[in-house]
Amino acid sequence: MLGIRKEFPGIVANDDITLQVEEGEIHAVLGENGAGKSTLMSILFGLYHADKGIIKVRGREVNIKSPNDAFDLGIGMVHQHFQLVHNFTVAENIIMGKEGGFVYDIKKASRRIKEISERYGLSIEPDMVIEDITVGMQQRVEILKMLYRDADILIFDEPTAVLTPQEIDELMQIMRNLAAEGKSIILITHKLDEIKAVADRCTIIRRGKLIGAVDVATTSVEEMAAAMVGRPVSFKVDKDIAKPGKPVLEVRNLSVMNSKKVLGVKDFSLTVRSGEIVGIAGVDGNGQTELVEAIAGLRKCESGSIIFNGRDITDADIAERNAMGLGHIPEDRQKRGLILNEPLTANMVIKKFTESPFSHHGILDYQEIRKYSASIIDKFDVRSGEGVDSLAGKLSGGNQQKAIIGREITADPDLLIAVQPTRGLDVGAIEFIHKQLVDERDRGKAVLLVSFELDEIFNLSDRIAVISGGELIDIVETSSTDEHEIGLMMAGIRRG
Repeated sequence: MLGIRKEFPGIVANDDITLQVEEGEIHAVLGENGAGKSTLMSILFGLYHADKGIIKVRGREVNIKSPNDAFDLGIGMVHQHFQLVHNFTVAENIIMGKEGGFVYDIKKASRRIKEISERYGLSIEPDMVIEDITVGMQQRVEILKMLYRDADILIFDEPTAVLTPQEIDELMQIMRNLAAEGKSIILITHKLDEIKAVADRCTIIRRGKLIGAVDVATTSVEEMAAAMVGRPVSFKVDKDIAKPGKPVLEVRNLSVMNSKKVLGVKDFSLTVRSGEIVGIAGVDGNGQTELVEAIAGLRKCESGSIIFNGRDITDADIAERNAMGLGHIPEDRQKRGLILNEPLTANMVIKKFTESPFSHHGILDYQEIRKYSASIIDKFDVRSGEGVDSLAGKLSGGNQQKAIIGREITADPDLLIAVQPTRGLDVGAIEFIHKQLVDERDRGKAVLLVSFELDEIFNLSDRIAVISGGELIDIVETSSTDEHEIGLMMAGIRRG
């Protein structure tokens, strides 16, 4: 990709960017949220058209007008948000659009899918139904979809954003297997440890401009981070010893059903006090979602109680909990966090639009709403082409996350439930968000942190509650434990 330029209203997403990827190479594209990484790859995959510049594949200049053109050139893409039909089987999803005529042979297609799966160590059965398999396995279906179409240039857009640590390790090995077969891998990410683990070279973009391409083996994590954000970045959270006060949240013997109508949370008890961050550590799918949704009012409790600032809110509705000062950064930013087809203005006041100064006698004050929204967008560096008028769905995933975090923190909650708060964020944004959470703690707020990143749990938490199989295994002081011990407890092994 040579001299690529792409403009949108109010923003130059790609400004004279060159990217050169070799056969059999794993090439990372690194940049902040909104730096232009996904736009560049969308041009390569035919979703956007460059205003300027040329694309060459195997030395020949090409014109990619659509994803079908990209597929014909052997270019495939695994999107950050998967493109799968949930009530279809693996095989049905993979052959969709590639049926090959009026009648297709599903058994023949399934045999080929199984062969490809075994060849690259993907461990996927063709007759599995998408809604019954894990997120990590769904991603493998997307990879199979590319390989079924004989793609040999494979684009991965933030592929680890929704994976567990074990699934990330498995994906890295799959990438190595693909590269060893001569496939060219383009990895869009801002996770520096993953780049160091798997990439050969890395092209760095900052605010739409090319900073340069570096050899990963000879470039440090600190050097790449500084090139990405334009300044040195600290990887450790600077915080004083907590000074916890009165209980803000008390979860007492709580049991909650999961979506399969079995107990996802069993007799769980936890207290979070003002002026402390309590982290919940556990492998994804061990009751964290059910626990958080029960506290936030999104899921009914089977038994037990939830006390917030001394008041029983077990049966209170969501609006009551919000009004009392409960903030919630949800696990799924697109499903629970934002109304994607509404502008940022609406999303920033979604919990407060009935209050002064945003409305008077039922009439919205759009000037106040715009001013409030603009202040959040500015403070939390939410990058969007049309400012507060940008549709939430048009923002990059990382900027959607920053918008939600900004909204929740600016609302000044007594209790902030932060679930995967830095998912999809670059190192500069992570550093900023971590400081905001510690500042909330130091202002006397209670923070309940749920994260699958153990580094994040240890960096931020004053105490760590470990959950396994929906049960509380133990609550420990962060200063008196280590990752090995927490890892054992996450596997359900209690302290001796």
